[in-house]
Amino acid sequence: MSENVLKTRKDGHVLEVTLDRPKANAVDLITSRAMGEVFRDFRDNPDLRVAILTAAGEKFFCPGWDLKAAADGDEVDGDYGVGGFGGMQELPRLNKPIICAVNGICCGGGLEIALSTDIILAAEHATFALPEIRSGTVADAASIKLPKRIPYHIAMELLLTGRWLDAEEAHRWGFVNEILAADKLMDRARELAQLIASGPPLVMAAIKEVVRDAEDSKFQDALNRITGRQLETVDTLYGSEDMLEGFNAFAEKRDPVWKGR
Repeated sequence: MSENVLKTRKDGHVLEVTLDRPKANAVDLITSRAMGEVFRDFRDNPDLRVAILTAAGEKFFCPGWDLKAAADGDEVDGDYGVGGFGGMQELPRLNKPIICAVNGICCGGGLEIALSTDIILAAEHATFALPEIRSGTVADAASIKLPKRIPYHIAMELLLTGRWLDAEEAHRWGFVNEILAADKLMDRARELAQLIASGPPLVMAAIKEVVRDAEDSKFQDALNRITGRQLETVDTLYGSEDMLEGFNAFAEKRDPVWKGR
């Protein structure tokens, strides 16, 4: 992999992805493309059910775009790769859960990457910001996502001022699920990933597609698409062996054995 900017580790049905680009884990075009390849392969591997994204070191999770690379000629609007910036937020059909373990400074595009995941865990010393306003640019993905995730006025304050907040405040506003001691962060991420991976993968996929599809839809329109089996993952689920297995396991008072088909 170019520059070896990512480290990956498989543990059963769980894929761990560690961003490792000293000194600050900033993302340039090569790194973004590599992340897209990793998450595309994760999406397409039927044996993988959950991913954990974290970063190397103890100070930085990711400060976002590599401004030094940009100054050296990397185009800010260049080819970010198959998944868009950070490999996830524009990757189609990414219907598998992703946990983000934020181990330090998480700002700008780094926060946008974290917001592209499904669950965010933070170390006690983690800090967050969207400082693009101070650089004369817009935090584009965050401007779309953040006002839908936390109270509008708080989101606008963060976008318009670029101020920093600590993990406790991020948790209070609801875009961080849990705060952990730094040495417990990955233990909790792995525990949670294994719990999710033990669940029915077809249901997980359906949940992600339903949530994504319904984000900008009226309730009845979204519900009609679900009940009419117009979403691919829902249609697959409703005709699956796993759905029948769930019914049988309940009737027989045993744990279900999910096969993903």
